[in-house]
Amino acid sequence: MRKRFHKGTQVGVVILGAGPAGLVLGNLLLDRGVDCVILERRGRAAVEGRARAGFLAANSVRLLAENGLGAGVLTRGRAHGTCLFRSDRGEFTLDYGKLGQGETHTVYPQQELVRDLVAEFLRRGGDLRFEAEAEEISQGRVRVRGGAEVAGRYVAGCDGHRGVARRVLAARGVRTDRWDHGVSWLAVLVQAPPSLAAVGYALHERGFAGHMARTESVTRYYLQCPRGTDSSDWSEDRIWAELATRMRTTEFGPLHEGAVLEKAVVDLRSDVLETPGSEQLWLAGDAAGLISPSAAKGANLAVLQAELLARALHGALARGDEHGLARYAADCLPRVWRAHEFSHWMSTLLHGPADGGAEARYGRALQYARLDSLRTSRAHQDFFAENYTGI
Repeated sequence: MRKRFHKGTQVGVVILGAGPAGLVLGNLLLDRGVDCVILERRGRAAVEGRARAGFLAANSVRLLAENGLGAGVLTRGRAHGTCLFRSDRGEFTLDYGKLGQGETHTVYPQQELVRDLVAEFLRRGGDLRFEAEAEEISQGRVRVRGGAEVAGRYVAGCDGHRGVARRVLAARGVRTDRWDHGVSWLAVLVQAPPSLAAVGYALHERGFAGHMARTESVTRYYLQCPRGTDSSDWSEDRIWAELATRMRTTEFGPLHEGAVLEKAVVDLRSDVLETPGSEQLWLAGDAAGLISPSAAKGANLAVLQAELLARALHGALARGDEHGLARYAADCLPRVWRAHEFSHWMSTLLHGPADGGAEARYGRALQYARLDSLRTSRAHQDFFAENYTGI
């Protein structure tokens, strides 16, 4: 049921978007005594049912647990510390949980995390309004589709890279640095248990294939595909046949097959706003920068930015101290760019040249040299582990 808006409604922070960034931010603000309202354009069922990422870094889990938001992650999440690489030169497993800083991921589907965060925000007395699409932002006032308006001392844009918050900053002249990786994935969610004990990365001349555990009965797969691919062209039989080829099942064993629950094409693109906010409008999550999924950094960056922004907004509202907001970009951007650098490195490792010829052979040789270095060099393995699990 929708809550009615009233003219003159004002809160400390109006948060746009009920994804991980907005929900973590909202919970942290409530815990610090800051009144806020979350406006979400979609309905609750759509928000809580959307399957997205599933890998939380150790720092994200610690932050959630320390702030009373980690009950589901800690009880139902599964520690994961290995990844496996396959190619025509064989297979090797990297136990990254015993390398670098000795940290692992926790596998916990994002939709479950979102459900946890929604429930906790409402339990804490938070005001969460579904089917409330923000259309315009002006000096802390947010106009919602239908004409209603809600105002706050600050607005936090956590409404994704296509949301109104980013559009407002772009209209102010804030620069966006962009990179198109030139790669697309067919992302497939299947009703089948994981086929590997590890995250699986398969390099193949037909393109990359990936295996990511989600739950005991659901698995995420990725297949590199040409730009402009229509997911409807991929039948279940074609998907499983291509996965079998690229995952080299004749050599390493069959996959657990099941019904395809979802399929969609994802173009790997990345961008970063030169500054994630100013004055009364501040951004976090995909609104502040979109990162390719090749290194599972998106949700973890969202949690990190939400924590930094909560701290800064609390300082401004509770003490009139805006130094935290002034430092927000400087606190965020070095971590964001480090995550982007590693994501870009992963993309070059996983995706070989699409065309033939001498340049393609050169590019393919570099790809395998990177893989061989990761297999044999302890220094390279420690670097990988530190960057794979951290920000």
